[in-house]
Amino acid sequence: ERQLKQLLGYRSKNINLFKTALNHRSVKESVAENNERLEFLGDAVLGAVVAEYLFKKYPYKDEGFLTEMTSKMVNRQQLNHIGVQMGLRKLTRYNKLDGGLKTSQIFGNTLEALLGAIYIEKKYEFTRNWVVKKMIQPFLFMDELEQIDINIKNKIIGWALKQGKQIDFILAEEKQEGRRRLFTIN
Repeated sequence: ERQLKQLLGYRSKNINLFKTALNHRSVKESVAENNERLEFLGDAVLGAVVAEYLFKKYPYKDEGFLTEMTSKMVNRQQLNHIGVQMGLRKLTRYNKLDGGLKTSQIFGNTLEALLGAIYIEKKYEFTRNWVVKKMIQPFLFMDELEQIDINIKNKIIGWALKQGKQIDFILAEEKQEGRRRLFTIN
């Protein structure tokens, strides 16, 4: 509880809510006892907070820029990194015998579940401020993120145009990972 209070910055009145947020389905299969529903809610709240943050920070940037910056800020890998840095590797309850889970993205998912729990307990304004203070300011450096080019496909198309080459993309595989669709292109 002390570690949780330190992470949250306050003492929760609903410790069971946060215990649920920290339970991965590998230790609690029941929907009522694992963090998947809270992760769903936290993902939506985080999306709203990041959208509002970017909207205010970049008043003259277009929708494409804002969408790309959102992707850079809240992708699985980024959230997992932030979750680990915040100490969620120690706080998350998961099946430690499953070696694959240690290297998966469960700590980013737990972070979203934690946001869902904070939102339920403290509502939007508090959660927004928490995300800015505890996630964006210490971990997401806008100047660096602006420089990262995540759209490899557009880079390839741009190169091909400059070289006078034609590129055809062939869909090799499409799969669902959580709520995201992943495409493999040849």
